[in-house]
Amino acid sequence: MKIACIIPSRYASTRLPGKPLRLIAGKTLIQRVYERAIQAKVPDICIVATDHKDIEAEVLRFGGRVVMTSPDHPTGTDRLAEVAEKYPDYDIIVNVQGDEPLIDPNVIDRLASVLIEKKDCAMATVATPLKESEYEDNTAVKVVLNQKDEALYFSRSLIPYPRHAFAVPPLKHVGIYAYRRDFLLQYAKLEQTPLEKTESLEQLRALEMGYHIAVIKTESEDIGIDTEADLARAEAYFKRRENK
Repeated sequence: MKIACIIPSRYASTRLPGKPLRLIAGKTLIQRVYERAIQAKVPDICIVATDHKDIEAEVLRFGGRVVMTSPDHPTGTDRLAEVAEKYPDYDIIVNVQGDEPLIDPNVIDRLASVLIEKKDCAMATVATPLKESEYEDNTAVKVVLNQKDEALYFSRSLIPYPRHAFAVPPLKHVGIYAYRRDFLLQYAKLEQTPLEKTESLEQLRALEMGYHIAVIKTESEDIGIDTEADLARAEAYFKRRENK
């Protein structure tokens, strides 16, 4: 079974235009993400998928593999599917967000491995403990699981609601996914579903259509880059680590 790790990377960003090319301790964000992703042992290949020539040039500069995609894709999943179409020999596609410079390579390996093990799951994703400060934060997506560590539901609201004390610890969803290639190509063509539109959470489409999503748990929470403050935190992290 062959595994591909694909990193969708868009130039346009509402809060941080040109985000993939912003510097973090002397290296671009996309280079930081790529360097973490290639440390994973299970994937056979790592590819940046982009719609912008400057990102393509940057990936080629630092020696990475890159594929140009259509600029018209509404979501990263659509961009991912376009690249997956070009690699028919790969069975599982791991989607690493292009703004996660601290992604744990072990998480990439575990995501790919859980799909190899769980034949009935079409995709897999990640959850981490939810902080109390995030209970009412609608940008912190929550997830509840069944007894087989598969997703029951994702929501921007607090789930499960603690009518009494929590019988299970609340979990926060981390947006890294692995897909079976055949499912990914089909999934990208499906119409948006009602709950997906309501919560503005793309992964609900799979649940509403009856597919199973495996969930692995991790204690670590990576820094996603959405703001100048996130860039500053990542910069401080890499400077501390690289000055040791």
